[in-house]
Formats: sequence, C-alpha cells, structure tokens
Amino acid sequence: MLFSRLTRFVGHGTGIRLYATAEKSALAALRKKTGYTFANCKKALEMHNNDLAKAEQWLKEQAQALGWSKATKLEGRNTSQGLVGILVRNNIGAMVEVNCETDFVARNQSFQKFVQTASAACVRYMDQVEGDTNLTKVGLNSEALKQIKLDDGKSLGDHLALMIGTVGENASLNRAICYKVPESINLTAYVHPSPSGDVPSDIPQYGKYGSILAFKNTNPDSNGEVAKKICQHVVGMKPARIGDKIRDEPAKDKDDETCLIYQEYLADPSYTVAEVLEANHVEVVDFQRFECGEKVKTEDENVRAVN
Repeated sequence: MLFSRLTRFVGHGTGIRLYATAEKSALAALRKKTGYTFANCKKALEMHNNDLAKAEQWLKEQAQALGWSKATKLEGRNTSQGLVGILVRNNIGAMVEVNCETDFVARNQSFQKFVQTASAACVRYMDQVEGDTNLTKVGLNSEALKQIKLDDGKSLGDHLALMIGTVGENASLNRAICYKVPESINLTAYVHPSPSGDVPSDIPQYGKYGSILAFKNTNPDSNGEVAKKICQHVVGMKPARIGDKIRDEPAKDKDDETCLIYQEYLADPSYTVAEVLEANHVEVVDFQRFECGEKVKTEDENVRAVN
C-alpha cells in the first residue's frame, strides 16, 4: 500500500515537473523570439493559455500601442545616434538613416532589425517606381518613409512605434535615398564599420556611415572590386561631387579637394581616384554618402511623396 501511494505521488510529481518544464520552455522561446521582458512574456502566456502565437501577437499589439504613446511623449528628445542601413538588390539600391537617443540602443537587436526592415522596405518601394532610361534617384524624408507599407499591411511608421515600445526610448526615421538603374549602370554599396565575415547580398547591412555608388564598367573581366573600394573611399574622404576633367582642374585649394576624381585614392594615395578609374575602365555616374547624425538640409525637389 505504501509503495502504491508512493508510486502515485511520484507520478503526480513528475507531471507537475513536466508541465513546469513545458511552461518554462515556452517562456524562453517567446523571450528569445520577441526580446520582451520576462514579466511581459509570462503575462502574455498566462493570458493565452501558453499559446505562443497568440501570446506573441498580443505582445506586439501592446508594444505598438505603448510605442505610439511613448513616441508622442518622447517626440522632442534628441536622436543624434543610430545607424545607416543599406540594401542593393539587382538594379535597385536604398540607403536609410534611422536615429535613436543613445548608442546603447543603436546596438540593440530590435533597433538593428528595424533598420534592416526599413532598408528592405525602401527597395520594395523603389521597385514600384517607374524608372527611365537613365539613372532614377529618389529622396525620401521622414514623413514619406513612415507612409511606406510593408507586406503585413502596416506602415513603417507602425513598425517604428512597435520598436519604440520595445527599446523604450525615442527613435526616428530620418531620410533615405533610393536608386533604380538601367542595365548599362551597376550599383554597389559599403557601410562602416563593415560586418565581420561574409554577409549575403540580399541581407541589409548597417553601420555608422554608408555610401552607394552608381557606375559603368567597360572591363568584362572586372568583378566590381574597384567600384567597392571607391565606395569605401567616398565614406572615408567625403567628396562633395564627382568632378569633371574638362571643367575642373586638379585640386589647388581646399574647395577643389572635394572633387572625387582629384582626391588621393584612399587605398593607395600614390594615385588619384581619376587614375584608378581610368586604369580599370570604371566611370562613376553618381554617389551618395550618409553619416549618421550629420546635419543636412533636405532638398524638396529630390523628395517624392509616397502614395
């Protein structure tokens, strides 16, 4: 009889332990997937009988509602930190700047994921823009960026609120520049600091600085490495314009040194950029450089509203 009672007790206790283990596993999975706090994840699971999908959806809805509230309260707070995100996909490229209050949040996984989401959203938006026979370049300001719709039917502004609710400090979509080019023109991009290891080309990259380069390459044996290095040069040397061999003379004063083609090549200062381009049969068509937190004046004629 004693053995029978003991068996029933142990069996019952094992059931409790199994249930507790399953509950703990669901909690760990939800925390890892969403990044929300232990208390919030536990509450979500308790409210939805340990249904992970329903708990996750509830957390996102709560975070978004809280995010809009926080965004309103924190709207005036300075957002000078953040990241520049870049994605080049075939003949379309986009570079976006997303800002936050502190460098600590810029290193947050939720913030970085949002920067990637914004970069990919800009590429999808540009895919719907009718291009012409030449390079098409579209600038998007903060309000235009917020209006871009994602596959889930929500806007980038909605996802921004969701991210604010997660990280707990002010954040903003600052600006974006988007390119669409014909077959005769190529695109390449660079972010600094560059990611460690190989990153798939269809994954948005992010850093404190970024550049996109549109170029023509008449060398069939080229793999685009020179253009990539020119992109790095643009980040490091901050040229203001490409320059023209006919109109511009080699740099004689500080202002002239802002011409890309007459700058000393960053990878080998014994050459100018013009010499490197000519030797490798590369022609720069256009470039754009973003530095996170820099003060820029938006040119209204370069900004299109999003429908």
